[in-house]
Amino acid sequence: MTDAPRQLPLDLGHEPGYSRDDLIVTASNMAAVDIVDRWPGWISPVVILAGPIGSGKTHLAAVWKAESDAIVIDAASIGTASGASGPFLIDDIGDGPIDEAGLFHLINNVRQSGSSLLMTSRRWPASWPVTLPDLASRLKAATTVEIGEPDDILLSGVLYKLFSDRQIAVDPNVISFLVSHIERSLSTANRIVERLDRAALEKKSKITRALAASVVTAIDEGQATFDL
Repeated sequence: MTDAPRQLPLDLGHEPGYSRDDLIVTASNMAAVDIVDRWPGWISPVVILAGPIGSGKTHLAAVWKAESDAIVIDAASIGTASGASGPFLIDDIGDGPIDEAGLFHLINNVRQSGSSLLMTSRRWPASWPVTLPDLASRLKAATTVEIGEPDDILLSGVLYKLFSDRQIAVDPNVISFLVSHIERSLSTANRIVERLDRAALEKKSKITRALAASVVTAIDEGQATFDL
């Protein structure tokens, strides 16, 4: 006997939504969502959202950018924004090189002009590779809001939303299994849903707990091989 032919799923280019309506709010991100929603009424003109990979920082940055029409700046070349009036957004700063002089002058410009600067980072500002004392002092004066790892409610909501975006109905036990077995990361949730969608199309089956378990195991084994 030969294996049954597999259906090749079409890549329909599903992308996670980054609008305010797509944002799911729980205890883990409530403070960060609140400060994004309160713009332009910030007490401090400089706000930093700090949280681990996959905690939703980029989504919040996208929501704020859409609301504020902010200018996006790269952390390594902040000086290129000289003369612009802002608001400004620097996404994912703190792990790589920072244009320290550029950031110092940008913060001063924002404070003097009454504009705004939002930065997102995986690390708290105190651990950024900053050597300029004046810049370190400016960063201490910024409002830093922590975003925690996605809790069960947030991760469940995101999974339901991602499946719904693909017009897929899944049983709650599948969601419960995924919440208990995948990395607590919104990017991982998106990858899992994509893999499950493709697997279900290939097998011409519904997304069941057994299928979810096989996909999670395959991803875990692949990651273990990669780590080696």
